[in-house]
Amino acid sequence: MNIIESICLDKNSTILCALERMDELNRKLLILTNQNKFYSLLSIGDIQRAILAKVELTHSVSSITRKDIRVARKSDDLNSVKAHMRIMRNEFMPIISVNNEIIDVIFWNDLFEKEKLINKANLNIPVVIMAGGKGSRLKPITNILPKPLIPLGEKTIVEEIMDEFVDAGCHKFFISVNYKADLIKYYFNSLKNSDYDINYFQEDKPLGTAGSMFLIKDKINSSFFVTNCDILIKQDLQEVYNYHKENKHKITIISVLKHYYVPYGTLETGINGALINLTEKPKITFQINSGMYLLEPDVLAEIPENSFFHITDLIDKIHTSGGKIGVFPISEGSWKDIGDWGEYLKNMANDK
Repeated sequence: MNIIESICLDKNSTILCALERMDELNRKLLILTNQNKFYSLLSIGDIQRAILAKVELTHSVSSITRKDIRVARKSDDLNSVKAHMRIMRNEFMPIISVNNEIIDVIFWNDLFEKEKLINKANLNIPVVIMAGGKGSRLKPITNILPKPLIPLGEKTIVEEIMDEFVDAGCHKFFISVNYKADLIKYYFNSLKNSDYDINYFQEDKPLGTAGSMFLIKDKINSSFFVTNCDILIKQDLQEVYNYHKENKHKITIISVLKHYYVPYGTLETGINGALINLTEKPKITFQINSGMYLLEPDVLAEIPENSFFHITDLIDKIHTSGGKIGVFPISEGSWKDIGDWGEYLKNMANDK
């Protein structure tokens, strides 16, 4: 299968199939075909909007396609196509004949090989990074280095996280520290990266994944991101922000569509054990908590002083009191959990 064939998917395929193809190829855009001819384009944003609208993953991708798509024609000027791709940040642009045959596909990397494909945004809101834990799952290396400073490729884990936010226009970081705090501060003081405006806040004892944010409740007056320091997310953060604001949420949880495969046939039974349905080796999809959130500043007032308090406790508290909590889904391939050795080594191998 060549590269063009790999990004093509029949319009009758399921949404789940499209998600799996995107993750397999590390892409966020696919070409949909009908009898091997061009039908439409499908983006990860289309799938996210469908999931938010409660469309089942078993539905066909043709049921969620948009009409306002742009493709190139054989007669189009290449410079115009190139200019449009740069403005719209298109991953690729198919060239279509008058009979809807796919003549060719122009890829971003072929036109702008030295320019990273980033959905530029200018959110300019604070980011809180919870970096005070001991990183017990990554021992013995965390006996020497705090988890945020463990290398991942040519950078540290925390730099990889911060750079994703910098790409979205976020430069002000609040970093919660405790374990080996002096080493983290020393590293960033030595680094002198002008993209990072760092403020540290330090807990004297472990306070959970939200308890330490009591210390900054008077320092943040806008919407802000919170992230664990052992996850990486590849997602257009502007879309998360827009979803959060448009729906007037107090907290938005970024979820991951995690797929599990049951290696056996499953049975659904009724009264007296009568068989209702038999499904051979089903795929089950759950939305799991990614470890990244978008919050409104007033929720910080709900965090108790100097008490152990997880962010899930904060979510429950806001939800119980009637505050709106949103969940924004991303694909499994857009999320990396590097908090234990198995996942860390897997990601190190992928980065080589």
